Amino acid sequence: MTYYQLNILIMKNKKRLLVAVLVLAGLLCLFLISTIFTSVKKNHISVVDRGLVYASVDASGVVEPENEVLMLSPVSSIIKEIRKEPGTRVQKGDVLIELDDETTRAEIELITDQLEVKCNSLERSKFDAQMTRIDLDYNIEVKKLRITSIKTQLADEEQLLSVGGISSAKIDETKQNLVLAEKDLAIAQKKNSIRLNQLKTEESGLNLQIEIQKKQLADKIALLDQLKIKAPSDGIVMSVAGKKGEKVGADKMLVTLSDLTTFKIRGLIEEKNSEFVKTGNPVLIVADNTELKGIVGNVTPSVAENKIQFNVHLEENSNQRLIPNQTVRLKVLKTMRENVLRVKSANKFKENSEQLVYVIESGEKVSRTVNFGIKGIGYLEVISGLNEGEQVVLSDVPFSWVSKPKK
Repeated sequence: MTYYQLNILIMKNKKRLLVAVLVLAGLLCLFLISTIFTSVKKNHISVVDRGLVYASVDASGVVEPENEVLMLSPVSSIIKEIRKEPGTRVQKGDVLIELDDETTRAEIELITDQLEVKCNSLERSKFDAQMTRIDLDYNIEVKKLRITSIKTQLADEEQLLSVGGISSAKIDETKQNLVLAEKDLAIAQKKNSIRLNQLKTEESGLNLQIEIQKKQLADKIALLDQLKIKAPSDGIVMSVAGKKGEKVGADKMLVTLSDLTTFKIRGLIEEKNSEFVKTGNPVLIVADNTELKGIVGNVTPSVAENKIQFNVHLEENSNQRLIPNQTVRLKVLKTMRENVLRVKSANKFKENSEQLVYVIESGEKVSRTVNFGIKGIGYLEVISGLNEGEQVVLSDVPFSWVSKPKK
């Protein structure tokens, strides 16, 4: 092959390569144009739906347990051991702190001994009462027999008097003895009644003392278990007061435990936006790419670092997306419309206006007059002119809008 023929062959190959490159470039351009057109078309069409339209100001928040349990020392004691440190997650029934129980055990032993002595005294009192009743009954029987004997003697003397065998003075003496014997019986019966009541009162007193000490003993035994400070529910130990070996007084706060069953939000907002933070105002909480509803609770009136602190109470305060100490975004609502027709917000659509827009009907753009309401985050309220499910062109409008007074 000559040098000239070689050059001709090289030039033909270059032309083929150039054609191939141009064809590939054209196909690539067509693909990109098609993709961009599809994307633009998709992004510039909004389907009318029904939902929430709102305008808000941003705030930040931290997820906190809604309920805190303060655990107090049941008695004056010494911290024997701290089982769970702050920040530890615990389950219901876990022992958090052990208090010294030597004093309580000594008190239980003392009360037990005293109770045994009281029970012995009660038994002895019962035996003494039985013996006293026997003696009193015997004394009454003796007096009754004496009265019976005197009456018999008086009857015999009255018969002798009728035959002249005895003087009337003797009968008078016997009658006097009978009266004295009857009075003696009556006095003895009264004394016996008083004595029996005394015995009954003494027995009741001992029974009462025994019941009181039984209750004291039961309380001390129950206190032994209370000296082990246990978690009343699942949660996180927020703080522990005191150290091992330190003396603590009765009713002193020992542990703060956060209940993990429900949550609230501690929010912070710029002072300039404080007018929107009022108790009862709605708030949206963005947690794990999900919006949760809530309302403003207590608002702290003081300002720190140009920010106001407030609490948010959630409708779903046990939502699984909520995690303690999680930082969340808050949207404090300024205006809100619920369950209204809406379209995606576009720069050419203005709030509180009557405006011509393009609606897709049978694949064609058709102009239509629409009344818009408030403009919120991502959506614009539709008051009239559109129906749910219709498609609206966002990228083009027939001509300008007419403003309406704000509602």
